[in-house]
Amino acid sequence: MKQKVINQMKQVFEKSRIGVLSTAVNNQPNSRYMIFYNDDLDLYTKTSRSSQKIEELKQNPKAHVLLGYEEGSGHPYVEIDGTIDIITNSKEIDWLWQEQDKTFFDSKNDPDLVVIRVIPSHIKLLNSEDLDTPFEIDVSAL
Repeated sequence: MKQKVINQMKQVFEKSRIGVLSTAVNNQPNSRYMIFYNDDLDLYTKTSRSSQKIEELKQNPKAHVLLGYEEGSGHPYVEIDGTIDIITNSKEIDWLWQEQDKTFFDSKNDPDLVVIRVIPSHIKLLNSEDLDTPFEIDVSAL
């Protein structure tokens, strides 16, 4: 059963690239749309090193992501609680540059380009058509 849930979560990750990344600093929430790419259950997105979200994540590396709900009601989506890793090394930047759209940055060598990696602690699947949801997985226990 758990593997079936994980497989459906990955399907949401692969079908739904645009999601909402939420952060909180000083008890003030902040949300923004981002384009996500996955490697297994980890999510990746690119951003500017000088962006407000990077400053927020340095103060509080906990984040929440909503992904899915394509075409509205009744479609599966996931809620992800996780910790953020801000990546500046070329291996992940190279991988993401190959996978992602080419908006916002002209080159993978742009010194302002960083990658945000969302390392999930819990993922909740909702609105599954063939599973009794919501179904939450403690990713740290896998």
